[in-house]
Amino acid sequence: MKTYFPDNYKASLSLYDTQKAISLTKKIFEEKLSLALNLKRVSAPLFVEKDSGLNDDLDGIAKAVDFNIPSINKEGVVVHSLAKWKRMALHEYGFREGNGLYTDMNAIRKDEKLDNIHSIYVDQWDWEKVINKNDRNLEYLFETVNSIHNVILETNEELKTKYPTINVELNRELQFISSNDLIDLYPNLDAKQREYEIVKKYKSVFIYGIGRKLKDGKPHDSRSSDYDDWDLNGDLLYYDEILDIALEISSMGIRVDEEALKEQLSLANEDYKAKYKYHQMILNKELPLTIGGGIGESRLCMLLMNKAHIGEVQSSIWDEETLKLAKEKGVIIL
Repeated sequence: MKTYFPDNYKASLSLYDTQKAISLTKKIFEEKLSLALNLKRVSAPLFVEKDSGLNDDLDGIAKAVDFNIPSINKEGVVVHSLAKWKRMALHEYGFREGNGLYTDMNAIRKDEKLDNIHSIYVDQWDWEKVINKNDRNLEYLFETVNSIHNVILETNEELKTKYPTINVELNRELQFISSNDLIDLYPNLDAKQREYEIVKKYKSVFIYGIGRKLKDGKPHDSRSSDYDDWDLNGDLLYYDEILDIALEISSMGIRVDEEALKEQLSLANEDYKAKYKYHQMILNKELPLTIGGGIGESRLCMLLMNKAHIGEVQSSIWDEETLKLAKEKGVIIL
């Protein structure tokens, strides 16, 4: 998807009100999320040691920004996300079952392709919660997803009360569908096209079971082998009427236990990762069982404020073509 602006697009908020609305949205959402999932805010790293095994490999292809730290003669990497760090933190901080943490995570993904919804700067609420063995099932996953969906709905309503020019309507009924069932519905479409069709139909959708190969020999989407359990994870998407797209707001899941980790490392030909401390602690049952995910801050602001480009709600670096097009259309890129 290349950067574009719909015909007759005009921001529903001024630049000043946009900045106020961003702050309000984040304040409301954080408070409601922490209450809904019983989470405590913690400080989080911008970077970790390169050889720690704690950075998120995303699709296994994206390369992290790395740098040398002369004073300790080690290499650091800017985080892609905090998927693994959070689970380790729950262990080290002594969080008990039913309790969790969240953090305002900032990252750099230098290989990201730039368009309306992608930036090299990533900001998201990263959260993680301790669960027990009996919670490792789809029912618990769906309950948690519904809690997050309700927080988004409540944030949307409060924001519209403060800013009446915003007219975003979200479907309160969330549709759940597996990636296997989705390919059965649209066998002649690729994964992104399948997402678009189902999300345009139901408006609010959670697609689950992402990572394993489907009947076409491909996974619905790439997932690292060492944090989400591929059978117990998924993406939360909403229909964005401004851009006419399926907009992913959150990726989340129940994390691997020792059995799922062994299997997924093997399927991904990544058994070498088992040597890392983080992976050893899972295999030795030293880390707690958890559920967690990331919720895009800028994407949520985009959705709830009728924005056509993520650059309207975050500061980053953009190509000249995007900046020129935005100027022509009268769109202010931060």
